[in-house]
Amino acid sequence: MYPPQHAGGYERAWQQAMEHARALGHDVRVLTSNYREDPHRPEDDPDVHRTLRWYWDLERYEFPRLTPAQRLALERANGAELRRHLESFGPDLVAWWSMGCMSLSLIERVRRARIPAVFVVHDDWLVYGREHDQWIRAWSRPRREVAGRIAERLFGIPVHVDFDRAGPFVFNSRYTLERARQAGVNATSMTVVHPGIEERFLERLDARPWSWRLACVGRIDRQKGIDTAVAALGHLPPSATLAVWGAGDQGYVAEMRELATRIGVEKRVTFNGFADPDTLRSVYAETDAVVFPVRWSEPFGLVPLEAMGMGRPVVTTSRGGTAEFVDGANALVFDADDARGLAACLERLAGDESLRARLCDGGWRTACRYPAGAFAERTVAEMIGAAGEPLPAARTPVAT
Repeated sequence: MYPPQHAGGYERAWQQAMEHARALGHDVRVLTSNYREDPHRPEDDPDVHRTLRWYWDLERYEFPRLTPAQRLALERANGAELRRHLESFGPDLVAWWSMGCMSLSLIERVRRARIPAVFVVHDDWLVYGREHDQWIRAWSRPRREVAGRIAERLFGIPVHVDFDRAGPFVFNSRYTLERARQAGVNATSMTVVHPGIEERFLERLDARPWSWRLACVGRIDRQKGIDTAVAALGHLPPSATLAVWGAGDQGYVAEMRELATRIGVEKRVTFNGFADPDTLRSVYAETDAVVFPVRWSEPFGLVPLEAMGMGRPVVTTSRGGTAEFVDGANALVFDADDARGLAACLERLAGDESLRARLCDGGWRTACRYPAGAFAERTVAEMIGAAGEPLPAARTPVAT
């Protein structure tokens, strides 16, 4: 996805880098999925093309199982779209961003066409992508190699991706880099450029008198552990409330509503849907503490940094990339899935104004180290470096 049709920080980082590239005078074309949360909303950017089909069904929040004919049709359609844009735009570089639900064969098409490319990886799609790409998965099973080679010759669609020779990689954390290595990616260049927060979230607000107003912000997904925050309300005073902001899995929202009803806190938790950046500033301003209860290993985690930049105390798990900037001086940390532990951290905050002040001071210093502008500059520099590599004398055709 690509803003304004987006779900989280990965897409926003993509947009930040593309806007910076344009500001430097580069021509940028964005090719992304055909998902539109609001199909009637006019496109903000005339060179964003929402025409690719993907394996993910966002409405049902699942990967539907496709028939062989459906997989072939999806891959053919995406291959044709890629070829059309390569021919009409003639890029000097292709930058691969969030490809976890997409046709990975597109990557191999560009590699075989000898067009310079760079990967900007902000989640574990190099790990899970090959499993969810039903075309690639079908031919990677044991004893399917011969059938895969026949299918590739017959349909002209790659059945394997050579990531190691497809271009340099830029990761958002040491965690995502190591996960890629564990998945077998060993490219010549693999570096880390931490993402950052927009300037609007680096405006520290005055401290609030504690009133038990808590917030969770981010994609609504079971991996985000929001149910832990809902459960924690049952261990907190009746005045404690939780505002959940984000879009995603509505089935998970229904489960959390049931949980809230079961433990008697249904009137103390609200699910408010997606919040744009301006709304988020108001959310942080009206919140006593921001809870980041993720149960998975977060690739990085911009929400804690945004809250820190706005001068709000953070209570968080410390997993994956988040552990690379969270410490005892800028946040309180609890174990994933530990609702009582989360409640205990919040009780500590409520009863200790000096602790809240210390955490806000430490959080502010941390947030200032991660401006979005620096991320965009470094990422575009990596892209330009990849594009500057000598091109071969001739490009081989891209199969369709």
